[in-house]
Amino acid sequence: MELITNNLAESLIVLGLVMLAIEIAILGFATFILFFVGVASVLAGSLMYIGMIPDTLMSATLTVGILTAVSAALLWKPLKNIQQNVDKRPAQSDLIGHRFLLQENVSITENPYYNYSGIQWQLKSAQPISAGSVVKVIKAEVGLFYVEAVE
Repeated sequence: MELITNNLAESLIVLGLVMLAIEIAILGFATFILFFVGVASVLAGSLMYIGMIPDTLMSATLTVGILTAVSAALLWKPLKNIQQNVDKRPAQSDLIGHRFLLQENVSITENPYYNYSGIQWQLKSAQPISAGSVVKVIKAEVGLFYVEAVE
């Protein structure tokens, strides 16, 4: 504890950087709390390091609290707007477009399995497709390939 209090400015900067790293790398900006506190800790540590605020735990706590509130008030709306810009298109998978030769018939009532990449995928099709036809995957869900015949 003495090491932290003797080097309070540096400790605040390091603590702030750790909080920013956790918020960005691990939580992926899902919450902003660690981001605001991290920014405030880095700023408070920097202000303490250059001598603008006293080197005490009370002033550090008060400064981090005030700077957290200020950064939250200033950055909340812009950061929230950034999160709203989400691409609504479905994710494109490497499985979509995969072509293979059917070993068994596929229809609405017949749903054989196809082994791909070590996983047994159940095949479904809206139209009947006979064995020996080349098909391609048009949609993939967990354990399920929707296929159509390739012409």
